Amino acid sequence: MPEVRKEVLPNGLTIITEPMSAVRSVSIGIWVHAGSRHEREPENGITHFLEHMVFKGTRNRTAEEIARAADAIGGHLDAFTAKECTSFSIKVLDEHLPRAFDILADLVKNPLLRPEDIAKESQVIQEEIKMVEDTPDDLVHEIFTQSYWRGHALGRPILGTRQTVSSFNRRRLTDYFHGHYTPQNIIVAAAGHLRHARIVDLVAKEFADLPSGSPPSRDSAPVPHPVIRHRYKKNLEQAHICLGAPAYSHSHEKRYACYIMNTVMGGGMSSHLFQNIREQRGLAYAVFSGLSSFRDTGCLNVYAGTARENIRQVVQLIIEEFHRMKTQPLAEEELQRAKDYLKGSTMLGLESTSSRMSNLARQEMYFGRHIPLDEIVKRVDAVTAEDVLGVANELLNHNRIGLTVLSPSNGLKITRSDLKC
Repeated sequence: MPEVRKEVLPNGLTIITEPMSAVRSVSIGIWVHAGSRHEREPENGITHFLEHMVFKGTRNRTAEEIARAADAIGGHLDAFTAKECTSFSIKVLDEHLPRAFDILADLVKNPLLRPEDIAKESQVIQEEIKMVEDTPDDLVHEIFTQSYWRGHALGRPILGTRQTVSSFNRRRLTDYFHGHYTPQNIIVAAAGHLRHARIVDLVAKEFADLPSGSPPSRDSAPVPHPVIRHRYKKNLEQAHICLGAPAYSHSHEKRYACYIMNTVMGGGMSSHLFQNIREQRGLAYAVFSGLSSFRDTGCLNVYAGTARENIRQVVQLIIEEFHRMKTQPLAEEELQRAKDYLKGSTMLGLESTSSRMSNLARQEMYFGRHIPLDEIVKRVDAVTAEDVLGVANELLNHNRIGLTVLSPSNGLKITRSDLKC
């Protein structure tokens, strides 16, 4: 088995690597403990804004030179902002690793954050916000999240708002950058055709002389607000439904039983919701469930897009499925099918160097250690039908279910009693 190795520099920066001898590529990422959750309300969206800004030029490269440098080595340069982290990564052939990491480190260490670039990027991100508003299946999830985690940073949009984004200037971005982009907040993860010692040398050369800085501040866990919201938006052809309930954190002991429950309910083409609502009744094209997990909480969501006259029926069918999960233990065959689906999708999802690299970083971030595939398989196999039944009864309480409906007409009335399961 490949040996996952971890090393912490004296300033607190963590390095974790996994060799994959059968490939020629290497994926390396710089992961920062800075996400929209770490923002104060007036600076909502600043983490995502900063992720954009590092590509606009550094002390060593212009924006065009950054793009050319990556293209010149056939590299795939990527970045994203999430609720609890920001990631910058590049995938290249092993022979180009030193040049690739030089580009990546330059982005994270030396952004110029010029006022003229900030002004232009503010316009770009405001267009990105408008794009979400014009994409109803994204918008309904955003509305649900803002309602469900109301009053907490997890409920605020990663992109920010037009008001906050337009208020950012160089001083605010620089303050946020120096406060969060510090070694104690950084994990460098790499997977592929590599040697651990070589990765450590590359990282130490770029980051070892930086002062430690402060670890990310810890806020309290959010309190769910399971409200029922109906948002009217004209010019829609469909109604969009997002129904959600509490779920477990990334590291919760019952998370594997929750994964199984989600898989059976709406995690694939053989799931109850897909078969019942789409295949048998033809009420929706897209219908699925998913889990969002964070360090101290989580949320189970069900989404469906349907004709406005079918909203009540689709909500009723989802609630009936919740009731079924709470009252009918899974048959052995169905339980095993869900386990095999979960194990297969997990393993297949880790066949590329980029997915392995991301997995290393996330596990370090949430568990402080690498969790081998064998351990994951063992934990999935240990889940019983009684475990799933217990999780369903714990989480699927009608008083804790939130509902958002985004539709082209108003007048719909769904009450708390309609969500009894």
